[in-house]
Amino acid sequence: MTDARHIEAQIYERLSKVIDPELGRSITDLGMIAAINAVGVTSQGDGDVPSYDVTVHVELTVEGCPLSQTITNQINGAIVSYPDAKLTPHIEVSSMSHDKLADLVAGLKAERKQNPFNKPGVKTRIFAIASGKGGVGKSSVSANLAATFAALGYDTAAIDADIYGFSLPKLFGVHTQPTNLNGMLMPVTAWGVKLISIGMFAGADRAILWRGPRLQRSLEQFLSDVWWGDPDVLLLDLAPGTGDMAISVAQALPNAELVVVTTPQPSASDVAVRSGLVALQVPMKVRGVVENMSWYEHKGERLEIFGAGGGRRVSDQLTETLGYDVSLLAQLPLDPDLREVGESGRPAVLNEDGALRSDALGRTFRELAEGLLRSE
Repeated sequence: MTDARHIEAQIYERLSKVIDPELGRSITDLGMIAAINAVGVTSQGDGDVPSYDVTVHVELTVEGCPLSQTITNQINGAIVSYPDAKLTPHIEVSSMSHDKLADLVAGLKAERKQNPFNKPGVKTRIFAIASGKGGVGKSSVSANLAATFAALGYDTAAIDADIYGFSLPKLFGVHTQPTNLNGMLMPVTAWGVKLISIGMFAGADRAILWRGPRLQRSLEQFLSDVWWGDPDVLLLDLAPGTGDMAISVAQALPNAELVVVTTPQPSASDVAVRSGLVALQVPMKVRGVVENMSWYEHKGERLEIFGAGGGRRVSDQLTETLGYDVSLLAQLPLDPDLREVGESGRPAVLNEDGALRSDALGRTFRELAEGLLRSE
């Protein structure tokens, strides 16, 4: 007959498969399971199936952890699905002591110590989304591309590196600050994407006036002081132009691939070429070009409101100058949904349930995401 000690050991083993959504580690490895107590109870109509009350003492990293219910639900599921006995879970939640949390954070920092994305063998694909000028929809492309990767099942992270014109928090409907674990920040997760932005700290109504070293330090902090886990994809929404942040990204993330966003008219495409030519000065490959606002669909007719050919011009000029193929990756329509739905706090490429749209817009972003992940 199954005894209580065996049940406790089995439940601990099952809980080792429960992953903390923020830290990406097993709750047992993180020391979040303080105790498990199983007590036999009298069976009531279950024949020979033994019954136990199982009390699990859980210590979360911070009091009032926003993902407490998610973790509790997973623990309950691991207990009630135990096949060899009828188990009734009782979850008691508290928070770690200051010393225990300090030891945990110190251990996590010791594993990383520095920017985790420029180490040899890192699996994360890094795409820096750039534009020559503002107003071409670069941040909208960044947000919808990140949401697409997440909807396709990839562990996705995004850094709002547009320090002056941060907009990802609004586009993802984020109104909270990252959780601070003794100096280590947990990115905010929205629509499946792990996000960090200076806008989460400064507030959208305050101007940021940073230059040079301080600007570079902001990126280093986003990379090194935030616990990202091991994402499959990292996107950076860069500030328009070829300023300090673009150079800082190239220095901190030499394995990043640049994606240039433009609109069809020459006034945008000519400037977009300059953002791609940053690759001549820094070790960053230009992966391709995305043309936004290519046309407007009106009564079955495509109206080229901003002209035509800008994306192809940028692609051809960068290919010729850089000496390798810089392809036109996608052409996106001028779609009111991209603005209206995006400004409501949901990337327009997603349905309300978070699934990728199955229409032309959804297919275009799917093809863009899958194309970027194909090795060249």
